[in-house]
Amino acid sequence: MSIRVLVADDQELVRTGLSMILDAQPDIDVVGQAADGHEAIAQARRLRPDVCVFDIRMPGIDGIEATRLLAGPEVDDPLAVVVITTFHLDEYVFGALRAGARGFLLKDAGTRLLTQAVRAAARGDALIAPNVTVRLLEAFAGASPGSPPPQPLDPLTDREEQVLAKVAVGRSNSEIAGELYITLSTVKTHIASLMSKLGARNRVEIAIWAYQSGRVR
Repeated sequence: MSIRVLVADDQELVRTGLSMILDAQPDIDVVGQAADGHEAIAQARRLRPDVCVFDIRMPGIDGIEATRLLAGPEVDDPLAVVVITTFHLDEYVFGALRAGARGFLLKDAGTRLLTQAVRAAARGDALIAPNVTVRLLEAFAGASPGSPPPQPLDPLTDREEQVLAKVAVGRSNSEIAGELYITLSTVKTHIASLMSKLGARNRVEIAIWAYQSGRVR
């Protein structure tokens, strides 16, 4: 079945371009477009798309608040949100991380990364553009110096530590499997265990914990 996507951006040219790129993929179907946060939230709740692609800066309700309302920790049935931004690194992206976004891209990321991010979000993974991954997460980790996250009650195994390091630098499940010479199902098992031990909702939160705890630098 096609991945149903909602695109929200206040610039018509960008919104149309993103929609055309995604609609051209055989496995992706753009089911709605929105020009601001209010409209994005209303359409998302009505259409229940598999993935929402939101610009950070939108009038009314911005992409961060829209993400929090649709994907935040207090949401019972959260939607998958991929956030896009013009900026390589800014405080808005940090806010989107906390709000529950599942992917982060620059608007010049290109067709391949955009479609990969949408597909990753649809299957429950997270994708952060390689050119912002390390800088973004390191800056996020440094935003609260002196406040390391709590350590898991059940210590991580050696293999979980290895998987943690790979997740922290944006590796996909298949890449982790190849680099650690383990099966894809084993990778998924380790990530599920990491989420449980760390109290993380997704791969992005696992990566944040890795940087904040000093496991990865």
